[in-house]
Amino acid sequence: MNCQKMKYKKISKGVTTIIGNYKRFENETDEELIYRICKEKDSIGSWKQVGDLLNELTGYEYTDSKYRKQYQSFQKMLDANRELFVDDNKHLAEIKLQLRELEKERKKIQTEKLEYNKWLREEARDELITERIVNAIKSLPPMTFPEEIDVWKPSEEIDEIGYVLAFGDEHYGIEFEIKGLYGEILNKYNPEIFEERMNELLNQTIQIVKAKEIKKLNVFNMGDSLEGVIRASQLMKLRYGVVDSAIYYAEYMTNWLNKLSKYTHVNFQVVGGNHTELRLISQPKGTFVEENMSKIVSTFIKARLQNNPNFTFNENPTGLIFATVANQNILGIHGEVKDMKRAIDEFARVYGVEIDLLLAGHYHHSRCEEVGIKGEVINVPSIIGLDSYSLSLRKSAVPAGKLLVLEIGKGVVADYRLKLEDNF
Repeated sequence: MNCQKMKYKKISKGVTTIIGNYKRFENETDEELIYRICKEKDSIGSWKQVGDLLNELTGYEYTDSKYRKQYQSFQKMLDANRELFVDDNKHLAEIKLQLRELEKERKKIQTEKLEYNKWLREEARDELITERIVNAIKSLPPMTFPEEIDVWKPSEEIDEIGYVLAFGDEHYGIEFEIKGLYGEILNKYNPEIFEERMNELLNQTIQIVKAKEIKKLNVFNMGDSLEGVIRASQLMKLRYGVVDSAIYYAEYMTNWLNKLSKYTHVNFQVVGGNHTELRLISQPKGTFVEENMSKIVSTFIKARLQNNPNFTFNENPTGLIFATVANQNILGIHGEVKDMKRAIDEFARVYGVEIDLLLAGHYHHSRCEEVGIKGEVINVPSIIGLDSYSLSLRKSAVPAGKLLVLEIGKGVVADYRLKLEDNF
């Protein structure tokens, strides 16, 4: 309860008689009471009066000297430690510093947990993808391979003429329809149209293989085989998830390559693309260049066609396409470069190898330029054809592939543009 200080008056010879008394607070200890009353000494009067009042409140019979010395000893201790107990600003600053240190330690622990959880997510994702692929392969019926075609071996002399079939930018899994100024359909695309176009490409290629009696054909996939998800808006255009798209596409291409291998020996190479690159934890393009779904497709095709005598899967440690055809060094990239003519020289300097022909996709339309006396750069058309990307560049994009004929000392001597017609 509250303590009220009562008035007092002097009776005789300066001795003060306290009228009323100082009440003791509820649950107040002796030490707290003694310190509070002693602080009021100047208001109460002499130390004897303080001693009498304290004895009355506590029930003790101590002298006033005992109370005075006890109070003065405590006050001396308080004054000696005033900086620690009374200087609020400094005390608060020390507390804030300690809180910052605690927060730093908490952030360290949080960061470690985030890294650990990230590692767990990546491990789980990789295991899930691997399981899906393994299960998909196990569930498929065994393939029937063609009889082996008799072709020259690498130890024998170089062919005077070589052949390259190049295609890419299939963007499998996406669905869209683009209309013209009169409402006509300029291009329509979905997994079924992809298969129709690839079947047409296969038929045209087989016709040329038969006509020219091609025993060995280099088949280059220029990347972006899957639509992937490089931005959230693409999810609305995808028929399947990224992993399912990879499995469906890989199985179709496995059968496609197996059919082609009935007529010629297929040397297959593939380069990754920006659309098949996984954008993990919302990172920008190029952050995880090694995390690319094209690797999943490649693993699937290799596993399914490993026993095909007319099929060879070639891989370059750079992740690019590289082959020597008719004594011509060919480098294949996806094509995210602004200047192809400059790029061919830059790649040559980087790898210390003369490059005669640079092939690329990415831009969805066909283009060919000479570089110096022997060099040449070729942009390969796309399977997807005209899409929103092509429109943004104001470029036409007729769905097609290319079959190139190379001759020793001459480079590209024939360029078959295999257009893929649609019946919308």
